[in-house]
Amino acid sequence: MKIIVKKKSEISKSDLVVYCMRQTDEPQKGFDIPPDLLGFLTKALASGDFVAKEGETLLCYPQTTGKKNMTDRFMMVGLGKDQLSREIFRKCGGTIACAAQKTKATTIVVVLPEELDFPIKKMSQSLAEGLILGNYKFLHYKSSKKDDEPPRAIIEAIFCCTKLKETKSGVEIGLRGANAACRARDMANEPANQWTPGHFATFAQALAKDHGLKCTVLGKAELTKLKMGGILGVAQGTAEPPKMVVLEYHSNKKVPSLLLVGKGLTFDSGGISIKPSLGMHEMKYDMCGGAAVLSCMEAVALERPQGLNIIAIVPATDNMPGPGALKPGDIVRQYNGKTVEIISTDAEGRLLLADALAYGIKKFKPDMVVDLATLTGAVIVGLGHHISGMMSNDDALTAKLDAAGRESGEPVWRLPLNKDYSKQIESKVADLKNVGDQGAGTITAGAFLQEFVGETAWVHLDIAGTAWNFTEKSYVPKGPSGIGVRLLLELIRSW
Repeated sequence: MKIIVKKKSEISKSDLVVYCMRQTDEPQKGFDIPPDLLGFLTKALASGDFVAKEGETLLCYPQTTGKKNMTDRFMMVGLGKDQLSREIFRKCGGTIACAAQKTKATTIVVVLPEELDFPIKKMSQSLAEGLILGNYKFLHYKSSKKDDEPPRAIIEAIFCCTKLKETKSGVEIGLRGANAACRARDMANEPANQWTPGHFATFAQALAKDHGLKCTVLGKAELTKLKMGGILGVAQGTAEPPKMVVLEYHSNKKVPSLLLVGKGLTFDSGGISIKPSLGMHEMKYDMCGGAAVLSCMEAVALERPQGLNIIAIVPATDNMPGPGALKPGDIVRQYNGKTVEIISTDAEGRLLLADALAYGIKKFKPDMVVDLATLTGAVIVGLGHHISGMMSNDDALTAKLDAAGRESGEPVWRLPLNKDYSKQIESKVADLKNVGDQGAGTITAGAFLQEFVGETAWVHLDIAGTAWNFTEKSYVPKGPSGIGVRLLLELIRSW
């Protein structure tokens, strides 16, 4: 979707004109509603059919009066009466996209409610995010469409306002974040036979070439030389060669460095500890952490932040029960030398992340690290599909992620992480075992990863409950959510 910013006098005609209004007894005060719409609105309010609750819409078709009509359709969208926030405007943008998709409108005008006491830059950013994310469809493998189906996609949106400079700035910021999140959704939606570890590498290499980043791809030979027993062990059962993709953005030697690590498990059968067949098709989503990290780097490459150097690492492979697959009871040696007893081959993501974390910290010496992974089903038991689980060894970095989560609409919740949980992953025959006992599966997975970060400030985000089947919102359709992209961008932007 293309979003353009214009003054009202510069707009000729569109398929749909949208007004946003608060839940109030006198909605016509404070902004210019055209007479054609005011009559419909007055009747709707009097009947109680539309009161501008958050997410409510009123669609109407103006009568032709002989004068030049601005549109074939008007729509009012309710903002409710709660305190205004970026999330309210983000959901408003999603509501507009969803409502427009039910019509044959492909070009729309959104009249920004500048009369409201809310920063116009943040308003336009959030509306743009909601529109792009709510307009998202993955139709790559659809070969035909019924003739009577509407286009179901907005091609162009015009933001009508008076404060052009602030609005344009907000829209540009919103577009970069939302488009990057859609890119992550695309990666996740691809079937496992069309998105392999090699595709992660190709995407990163193209990104580096287009935007002047540095890309390094470690293949099986390099991983073997580096003695990365975690990723190599998981890859033993698959025909797909493993990759570790490293992407670097450097702004200034004098600023802090942030290391991002994303789990790139392009399909997870569970290995020898095989998963039930019901729902296994969703395990193509087990690479959503890696998708978020690389998609975030695309936005970073466009924004060129000056306050941070950013390195992204995605360890990528499949987890399959091939003839050479890891077996429960096997022991592997991770990159940092620690040995791990394999209790379950379905707890493979932490083996990949452990190698990537230890390697990234040793090589790049970052000031802080954030990793994202669809790591445990236990996090869904604890937090459902509403909030991502967070564990950390650093309060300051945790506070920054928590604030970024609130601003981006991708909330996180900190779980405890202390020595009692670390005891649960002690092995009698190795340094560690890859699955703890006595419950707390999400936390013991975090405790496992903590063994590979040393004293570096670190946050682990378990996005297993939010990467897909995330709490449905107007701008988050069913399927992969693109979670983590805008969260990381908010952290970087607000650093």
